[in-house]
Amino acid sequence: MALNREGPVPEPQLSTNAADAARDGVAPPEVNSPAATPAEANPGEGPDADEARDAGSSAASALPEAFRRLAPHAVGRTRRGVVGSSRYARNLREAIRRAAEDPAAGPVLLVGEPGLEKDNLAALIHFGSPARHQLLVRFDGALLDADGSDLFGSASGAGEDALLDTLGAGSLLIDKLDQVPVALVPALLELARSGRWTPPGGTGPARQFQGRLFFTSEAAQPSFDRLCTLIRVPPLRVRRQDLGEWIRYGVRQRSRKLGWEQPPEVPEAAVKRLQSYDFPNNIRELEVLIYRALQQARQVRPELRELPEDVFWTTPRQQRLRFDLWRWKPQLRDWMRSPRLWNGLLFGLVSWVFVLVNLWLWLGPQDRAHNGALNLFWAWWWPLILFTYPLVGRLWCSFCPFMVWGEITQRLARRLGWQPAAWPRGNSDAWASPILAAGFAAILLWEETADLLNTAWLSSCLLLLITAGAVLGSLRFEKRFWCRYLCPVGGMNGLFAKLSILELRAQAGTCSGSCTTYACFKGGPADGEGLATAGCPLGTHPAHLADNRNCVLCLTCAQACPHRSVQLSLRPPAADLQRDMAPPVGEPGLILVLAGDICLHHWSKLLGWLPLAPASLGAGPLLPRLAFATLALAIPSALFLLARLVFSSVRLRRTLYGLLPLIWALLLARHLPVGMAEAGSLLPVSFAPLAPGWAAALPAWRADPHVIAFCQSVAVLTGLVGAMVLLRRLLQSSRLAWGGAALLAVLLAAAGRWLVAV
Repeated sequence: MALNREGPVPEPQLSTNAADAARDGVAPPEVNSPAATPAEANPGEGPDADEARDAGSSAASALPEAFRRLAPHAVGRTRRGVVGSSRYARNLREAIRRAAEDPAAGPVLLVGEPGLEKDNLAALIHFGSPARHQLLVRFDGALLDADGSDLFGSASGAGEDALLDTLGAGSLLIDKLDQVPVALVPALLELARSGRWTPPGGTGPARQFQGRLFFTSEAAQPSFDRLCTLIRVPPLRVRRQDLGEWIRYGVRQRSRKLGWEQPPEVPEAAVKRLQSYDFPNNIRELEVLIYRALQQARQVRPELRELPEDVFWTTPRQQRLRFDLWRWKPQLRDWMRSPRLWNGLLFGLVSWVFVLVNLWLWLGPQDRAHNGALNLFWAWWWPLILFTYPLVGRLWCSFCPFMVWGEITQRLARRLGWQPAAWPRGNSDAWASPILAAGFAAILLWEETADLLNTAWLSSCLLLLITAGAVLGSLRFEKRFWCRYLCPVGGMNGLFAKLSILELRAQAGTCSGSCTTYACFKGGPADGEGLATAGCPLGTHPAHLADNRNCVLCLTCAQACPHRSVQLSLRPPAADLQRDMAPPVGEPGLILVLAGDICLHHWSKLLGWLPLAPASLGAGPLLPRLAFATLALAIPSALFLLARLVFSSVRLRRTLYGLLPLIWALLLARHLPVGMAEAGSLLPVSFAPLAPGWAAALPAWRADPHVIAFCQSVAVLTGLVGAMVLLRRLLQSSRLAWGGAALLAVLLAAAGRWLVAV
């Protein structure tokens, strides 16, 4: 029986057939030698392996004594070919082909990380060579005797022939060469150099090995490199392009063994998420992942035609410096999970306050000095939501009135028999993120050119327009499709939520080992202490969250979970922003649009000196105003495109994310003057149209301009420090790159402080 190369795997190994091997780009082996038959037993565990092992033992008993000695070490066939279409896969296939066609049949050394099935690649070379009808035997280097008696016979020279004599012209595979006893290395070096070997003790004459040698190693072996054909096997983390093909190939093979009549499809979203994982144990770990996914999906619904994204479990990145609030105060968890709290806030308060605010905007005075609703929107909401991003992330989206009315509409439509469609499959972010960025840019242009800050009914039109998008999105697709992909405000919230010190996550081990219902993700009836819910409104499993972008802290998952897997934790700021993060394709565009908002609002300082510049963006002919507004908004994007001509796109994207704290701080400083100067006048402004004399006696508060300027400076300085620390994390591989980015952050902070000055 062939030994398992990379350690035990808790499920049966795969064997390739002719069709799959041809699909992988390597012809299946032609094993016609009867001596190879017993080794076709798979080394895994379970009934299939037991039957194969019994069959191998029965066949071995009919073989000559010499071959019975080799049978436990014989490799009967390859497990699979080289899967993938990337340049790494093509180069590896070509290296295997050249080694198989080597007329000298020289020794081969395969070097790579654990779990890459290097022994299988050696088998591919052997069974693709002219010696394919000869035996291939495999020995674990870590288990070889120091005197080499396993290969070269006993020291006395009595008894059975040496294994190398018995093997004859067959091939010998020494696995784990880096773990071979030190005393045996010189003999193996001589065997690789000249093919000669002597029995232990050196009592007999030197003998010649007629076969071929294969070695595998996880560490470099310089002394063997000069003697062997060296093949470096790339790890899965550098072959992310091949991952989808690997997963679909593994699902096809495993599903047959598990009794699936038709192999299920693998969603592209699952492949994309797994491509951000490094797979430390490479192919072996991927096999376990596929096996577990199929087993768990079969428990949920055996007739599945497509695997849910959430049955693919990977080992989460170790999270440090986390403080679980619910473990500290368990009663806080019970209070926050209460459906009464959420239903009362959302449907009993927020929905009707939103209606009253819009009526106020339409029917009340139209300027900010006399309309309390405008004061709430521009002096309270904007500064406060920006201030809370580093504290509670995207929590505002849980109370968002736009989507409250979207959910009300969706529920009413379901009662009338309308069934919203499932979300479109595939990488929706690829097309949704650019639309989101463009929508936010359009809102900013409208805000400046139509003077929304001082026009109440237009501000209401903006609110109602976003609400209409939420309602239409809720009628078209299930859950909160609009919030996740298309809402401009939601996109900004999700971006800045990455800076938050609060995160909601689930324990992947508990979810993968104990849960089969996915109620937190899909919804379902009450189960134990888990409550009946409709599932995550953004369609995300809490154990698969890589950042805060798709978590609105609505606690639906915590309500549904019967295993207490969900955790609400404090963490270091901006913990989501790491070198290995995989952000959506269009998200950097939204960062540039948000940076452009600062330039747009203070356009006169940047572009007011041009000859054709209008006197104001709020009055005069529309086309000149729109042209200059667009030009001001596009300044950060233009600078980014120019920088791409000089610097690599990967480093520029990391720099852009590193500047996110500074952009947040500048936006906060841009809205502070209105908030600190006018928010304290809410009561007089609100009641002035009803009773001017009485309203004047109501309390009001207004910050001194010097205080406002000081708070702006503190905000910008805080953002600069955060950006410097974050840039160091994202650009740590190059001190020069970090130094240049840090200098850029200082210049942008100084320019931004000049722009937002009161």
